Amino acid sequence: MKIIITSNSSLPIYEQILHQIRDQVVSGTLKENDSLPSIRTLARELQVSVITTKRAYEELEKEGVIVSVPGKGFYVCRQNNDFLKEKQRSYLEERYLELLKESRNAGMDLKEILSMIEILYEEGGKD
Repeated sequence: MKIIITSNSSLPIYEQILHQIRDQVVSGTLKENDSLPSIRTLARELQVSVITTKRAYEELEKEGVIVSVPGKGFYVCRQNNDFLKEKQRSYLEERYLELLKESRNAGMDLKEILSMIEILYEEGGKD
């Protein structure tokens, strides 16, 4: 499992963890019954607080993405990928709206915004 924390992100660290795990489940990188690192192990790997990773795992468990098996750890649940994809889309819509507001505040018109998106997509959107 690969998680990258970005210090200049507007998202809190626990949300970055949550979104990246959810994305890996939707993409199939993490599959049903795959085990996740313990809360402490993940915190150590990411160099963040145990409270932060615990909060991310708790949210994922509430959403039904992962399950805690006492004495064994955390595992990926069987997923309703349509639901998770819709949740991702909703999250992306919110982010796009924020970026559009910032773009307009920067004086960009729709043509400039679309041009920037096309360039960025071609350069980095294939990862």
